[in-house]
Amino acid sequence: MIKKCLFPAAGYGTRFLPATKSMPKEMMPIVNKPLIEYGVDEAIQAGMTDMAIVTGRGKHALMDHFDMNYELEHQISGTAKEALLNDIRDVIDSASFTYIRQREMKGLGHAILTGRELVGDNPFAVVLADDLCINEDQGVLAQMAALYKQFRCTIVAVEEVPRDETHKYGVIAGEPLTDSIIRVTDMVEKPEPGKEPSNLAIIGRYILTPDIFEILENTQPGKGGEIQITDALLEQAKNGCVLAYKFKGKRFDCGSVEGFIEATNYCYENIYKK
Repeated sequence: MIKKCLFPAAGYGTRFLPATKSMPKEMMPIVNKPLIEYGVDEAIQAGMTDMAIVTGRGKHALMDHFDMNYELEHQISGTAKEALLNDIRDVIDSASFTYIRQREMKGLGHAILTGRELVGDNPFAVVLADDLCINEDQGVLAQMAALYKQFRCTIVAVEEVPRDETHKYGVIAGEPLTDSIIRVTDMVEKPEPGKEPSNLAIIGRYILTPDIFEILENTQPGKGGEIQITDALLEQAKNGCVLAYKFKGKRFDCGSVEGFIEATNYCYENIYKK
């Protein structure tokens, strides 16, 4: 039912300077595969076929990665190295890719609103590529897509984090429906220490209904002068239903150096070596 997946990928990646001075942070490799390819793989596994990528200045490598490289393919054709391109060839054959540029960095809400032209009037997923999610049995997006079939409303992925780290996230509170599903009643972006409504933090996986675009258009800049997706989601929750889902699997914050190294070590031991 969900065929479109939006990838906000216009950010500067300043925590990884100087590497990201000329390379998109989404192209940083976990072992031998860029972060964004892991996200696209997850979306394809969930049955999504239309990848919409919101890019920015200096992000041409994203478009090049999901395209044919005839010179490289000719150079390694017939050699043992040709097999190294099998995975990305499968990705390119399994999905379509469209791109739009976010000209100003005005927050995640603005990035999602920028993607409206690519998504249209359809429910859609959102993946933040620097949150790497791994679950061998069923990917996080596939879990969320199954929930959407049942509830037909916006769903955000959440995980428990230490209380002293809640100031880094959007944090939810709500009414538990099951052990893993919560109906959201409150949501705060990067709450001040001691004022967090819970320790359930939103991570970079969403399924959004298309009415979110109209809400975003009328959302005033919030924390940091940016249009916050959490403000729009809270408005959506007041008018209808937003669910938070405690997903199955491991999540690595690859926007931080520590999380990036942890993800690299995990993927090397549990995926690459196999």
